[in-house]
Amino acid sequence: MRAPRWRRAVTDVDGAAPRIHPTALVESDAIGPGTVIWAFAHVMAGAVIGRDCKIGDHAFIESGATLGDHVTVKNGVSIWKHVRVGDRVFLGPNAVLTNDLYPRAGAEGWEPVDTWIEEGATVGANATVVCGVRLGRHCLVGAGAVVTADVPPHALVVGNPARQQGWVCRCGRPLPGSGARMACAPCGRVWDLSGATLVEHG
Repeated sequence: MRAPRWRRAVTDVDGAAPRIHPTALVESDAIGPGTVIWAFAHVMAGAVIGRDCKIGDHAFIESGATLGDHVTVKNGVSIWKHVRVGDRVFLGPNAVLTNDLYPRAGAEGWEPVDTWIEEGATVGANATVVCGVRLGRHCLVGAGAVVTADVPPHALVVGNPARQQGWVCRCGRPLPGSGARMACAPCGRVWDLSGATLVEHG
C-alpha cells in the first residue's frame, strides 16, 4: 500500500506550513505553522489553532474554539466553541469537553458557557471537564476524573467529582509530601507552598 500524500496549507510561514493528512477535513484558514493534523480529524471554519500543535486521529475542533501554540490533542477529543486552550496544553485520548450546562436537543435560548484551560495543563485520558471551569497553569487532571470546579495551578486532581490530591511540578511529576517546600527529583525544580499557591523557589 502506498503511503498517503500529506497536504500542506497554501500559506507557508518560515518554511513550516501546517501538514494535513489527506483524510482530514480542515475548513479553517487559521492554522499555525508547523501544526500537524492527523487522519480523519475535522477542523471547522472559524476554529483557531496555533503553531506546532499536534491534532490526533478523529479529533473534532468546532468553530469558535481556540488553541494556543504547542498543544497536543490526542485521538478522539472534541473541542467545542467557547473552549479556550492555552499554550502547551495536553489533552489525553478521549478527554471530554463541554459548553452547555443544560443540554437539550432542539432547545431554544441556548446559553454557551466558557471553559479555560491554561498554559501547560494536562487533561488525562477519558477525563470529563464540565463547562464553566478554569484549569490552572500546569495542573494535572487524572485519567477518568470528572472536573466540576476550578482547578488551581499545579494542582493534581483525580476522581468523580475531581478532588485535589497534591501538587505537580512543571515537568508533570507529582511533588513529594505537602510541606512548605517541595523538590522535584526528576527535574530538580524546588517549589514553595504559600497558602494555597505553589511558587517556584528562586
